[in-house]
Amino acid sequence: MTITIQSDVFTIIGETLVLGILIVLLSKKIDKLDPFEKPRGIILPVILGVEKVYEDVKHNVGSRMAETFTPYILSITIYIFCSNIISMIGISSPTANLSVTLLLSIITWVLIQITEFSYSGVKGYFHQFIEPMPLLLPMNIIEKFTMILSLSVRLFGNMLCGSIMMSLIYSFCSFLSGGIASWFGASGNIFNFLAPVITPLLHAYFDCFSSFIQTLVFVTLTMVLVGNDIPEEIKKV
Repeated sequence: MTITIQSDVFTIIGETLVLGILIVLLSKKIDKLDPFEKPRGIILPVILGVEKVYEDVKHNVGSRMAETFTPYILSITIYIFCSNIISMIGISSPTANLSVTLLLSIITWVLIQITEFSYSGVKGYFHQFIEPMPLLLPMNIIEKFTMILSLSVRLFGNMLCGSIMMSLIYSFCSFLSGGIASWFGASGNIFNFLAPVITPLLHAYFDCFSSFIQTLVFVTLTMVLVGNDIPEEIKKV
């Protein structure tokens, strides 16, 4: 029996190492900042980005729990967005692999269950499975786990679709380039000269705009679903 390792595994390891090193370096740089001086360079957008994420988390889960959930939300925001746009440099996007999005969804699902269990208690948590009537127990159990499938497939499907679309567009550009070159008597391997003309705008959509939107959707759903399990009186504290 042979064990085959997917190429995405090496991409994930490499991306995680690079992001980890950059985060450590930036954190050390922030620690050395003079609190009485205005941040400059790359530190300024980093601080503004963290503050924006913190405010969004606080809006959904309340100020009391914001410091607890912000590190996770910030981590998946950076990781998912970087995984989405990495295809711009010719590397397969990890989020176009169902195993990656499924794992992210499971982690989020576990976090949601822990939050719900913490505030509902044992009785309240298990009682919800027979609400509004015991007859709906099977449906409530299925609904509880469909969240994992919904979160993972949404991100995976959109990123995979973008990757397939760009591959088809490049193939079509190659076909057109070959057809045009043949009109002038060229033969053999023809340079795909139409791709640099046609694809940049499409890359801007599929690799940048779409990547941002999919990251925003996953992160927003995570914050909303966690916030729904926190009582309003706790959020107001």
